[in-house]
Amino acid sequence: MILKENLRNIIKSQRENLALLEEGIGREALEQIDIKIPFALVLSGIRRCGKSTLLRQLMKKTRGFYYFNFEDPRTANLEISDFQKMDEIFLEEYGNQDYYFFDEIQNLAKWELMVRAILDKKKHVVITGSNASLLSKELGTRLTGRHIRYELFPFSFREFLILINGKPSLGSFEEYFAKGGFPEYLKVKRAEILQELLNDIITRDIAVRYKIRNLKTIKEMALYLLTNIGKEFSYNALKKIFNLGSTNSAISFVSYFQDSYLLFAIPKFDYSLKKQLINPKKVYSIDNGLSSINSASFSGDKGKMLENMVFINLKKRYKDIFYFREKKECDFVIKEGAKIKESIQVCYDLNEDNREREMSGLIEALEKFNLNKGLILTYKQEDELKIKNKKIKVLPVWKWLITRG
Repeated sequence: MILKENLRNIIKSQRENLALLEEGIGREALEQIDIKIPFALVLSGIRRCGKSTLLRQLMKKTRGFYYFNFEDPRTANLEISDFQKMDEIFLEEYGNQDYYFFDEIQNLAKWELMVRAILDKKKHVVITGSNASLLSKELGTRLTGRHIRYELFPFSFREFLILINGKPSLGSFEEYFAKGGFPEYLKVKRAEILQELLNDIITRDIAVRYKIRNLKTIKEMALYLLTNIGKEFSYNALKKIFNLGSTNSAISFVSYFQDSYLLFAIPKFDYSLKKQLINPKKVYSIDNGLSSINSASFSGDKGKMLENMVFINLKKRYKDIFYFREKKECDFVIKEGAKIKESIQVCYDLNEDNREREMSGLIEALEKFNLNKGLILTYKQEDELKIKNKKIKVLPVWKWLITRG
């Protein structure tokens, strides 16, 4: 519970602060979002990836709006019952408006009741949040069929080029490849930004939210997985490495990393769902820069950095991503509907020493899923090959990113 005048002061000061913030570069998602449709629009993604900036850019599409940031420490005592006061203040201070914009809404318990009430009044609402699981849970209770969700990631290569006023080339890609896409880090270039970001995610988005007392263990596990990007892991192995009470604890911790958009685990492809669940997973991170700053060994493995960058951009577009391994291995196979539609191999430098291994894994996947063409993504090589009646395109990742994101 919060006093009305205190709430009024918070609302007014937040609104005043909006005018002081940079507009930022236009995000690619901006053109995809229609704020006029009668659904709650949900912008989810990792902390500091630009959700609030996109929210402000969407505000400019309106003639007037209401705004509230639930990340504000002054709102610690705010409850869902205070929404009526908030709505009264909005009307008194800014007149009758059709659009509500709420930042980091998951910090308010039962927020979905408030959003439902706004939609019932035939108003529009746009919300941001940093936790995939919590948002899904609440959206699935009161807002089923009444929301559209957009996941926001750190800057794409195209957005990065706009930021630096650069042109697509291997040279410009080199910087993006190493530094990643977190806007604030790209502008200020201080390692502490990404170090503190990791601490905030582990402490605020995971330890506090899920009431985890052993902060040391969960941080060590996060760093371990960040160090082993592109490698297989099993929950049982994590249980032993970190001396956890049960495998379920390892499963929970990894799910927390995924819900906060820090890390992603992809399964080995199998037509049996049961085998998919028990087979080892591979782990990838949200951003090369975040991983490099917090893990020295990751930044030294250019092949894994390239593989991680490819995964991030596949993740933006596809829900079902797997790795494939039978006799040989293929880095990524993409499932759409009931079928595998695409097979991709990632190789930093395709040479005589690794050509047989890389080609064999891709060809095996193509034959397994009856595909006629495959893709090998490299750091800077480009070629076209034909092997066993399969067309293999070899393409630098930077060129692939220009067409894909």
